[in-house]
Amino acid sequence: MILIKSIILYGSHYGSSRRYAQKLSEQTNIPAVCYKDTPSLSDKNPIIYLGSMYAGGILELKKTLHGFSLRDRQKLILVTVNLSDPELQENQKNIRRSLQKQLPAELYNKAKIFHLQGPINYQKLSLLHQTMMLHRSLQNKPAEKWNKEDQAFIETYDKQGDFVEMHCNQL
Repeated sequence: MILIKSIILYGSHYGSSRRYAQKLSEQTNIPAVCYKDTPSLSDKNPIIYLGSMYAGGILELKKTLHGFSLRDRQKLILVTVNLSDPELQENQKNIRRSLQKQLPAELYNKAKIFHLQGPINYQKLSLLHQTMMLHRSLQNKPAEKWNKEDQAFIETYDKQGDFVEMHCNQL
């Protein structure tokens, strides 16, 4: 029996985190596993978790890593996948604040954290997700007070853009 030393876990609602995980798996020969099928992580190194952002949290990250602590030399790599532009400092701060709420300090402080952008296809978003985005971005805000994120939302609303393919080619 061959022991798997490394693992890629993913939490994906619309499929972009799964696509990133599968591409990374192809490139590294590390198996990609949905968080629902997470095996014991005690012998895995590194542990790579790609998770989609929803309502200020990384999909199932807290549940997946509940009760887990890193052993000596064990590495945790967290990759967030978000509709928002991960290059914007404001977005990175918000994502990191969210991660700090979801993870014990020991895991957060030792994790390497990266951010990727997922595709934008408003027709595929649930009505709840569309409403949340619209409410967050434009609630009682005059256009002159929109930040870069609000502006990007307006510019892409009801359009499609697939950043996954672009970023997968850079992995």
